[in-house]
Amino acid sequence: MKILTKRRNLGLGLAAIGSALMLATFSVHTQEIDPILETSRQAAEDTAGSQERIDEIDSETQRMLNDYRANLKQLEQLERYNASQERQIESQREELASLEEDINNIASLQRAMQPLMDDMVGALDRLVEADLPFLMDERSSRIERLQAAIEDPELSPAQRFRLVIEAYQIENEYGRTIETYRGDIETGGRVYENVEFLRIGRVALIFRTDNDEVLKRYVPEEDSWVDLDPSYLQDIRTASRIAREQIPPELMYVPVRAPKDAE
Repeated sequence: MKILTKRRNLGLGLAAIGSALMLATFSVHTQEIDPILETSRQAAEDTAGSQERIDEIDSETQRMLNDYRANLKQLEQLERYNASQERQIESQREELASLEEDINNIASLQRAMQPLMDDMVGALDRLVEADLPFLMDERSSRIERLQAAIEDPELSPAQRFRLVIEAYQIENEYGRTIETYRGDIETGGRVYENVEFLRIGRVALIFRTDNDEVLKRYVPEEDSWVDLDPSYLQDIRTASRIAREQIPPELMYVPVRAPKDAE
């Protein structure tokens, strides 16, 4: 019994010693592994941080690339816009040069316009004097107003020229229209008041009294009024009604001068 007890105690002691040795060995290994594990953990954390920074750099790079592309597109648009503006500016420069040339031409034209208008008004005055003597007061007054207008410093050359052209247009209309008007006339030593004049273009000028007792036409070659054959009376009445737009135009017979060859 004593021997068994001793052996059992010895086994227990050996087991305790083995456990102690194992604990000591585990402690030693633990002390050796911990730095390695810490290093691995730190490396993993550093790797994760590096990856995060890489992702951030990649995102920032992508953003900068997108901005770069957008800026390139905007630059292209601005270059095209600038080119368009340059073309417009060049066109405006050419237009300015043309306007300056026109202004210089206008200045020289204005200097030439005054003598031209003087000649035109003078020619118009001579035309009225040589023409059939219809509406003489009205036409002479128009000439006088023109002569005053072309000397008026308050009127621009353009305004004066417009008045001259308007007077020419009015005189031109007389050559292709027919009209009647009333007025007084003295001829053959007698004054006829409020008679009806009939003008047919510039080829015939006739007047008659209301009672149709006097019917005369103007003869430019004689510069006088001569009696008109009463056979024309009905045609003259018809022409007067046409001139007053009381009836539509129709064929009528009126005395006119025979054409002559120009000398």
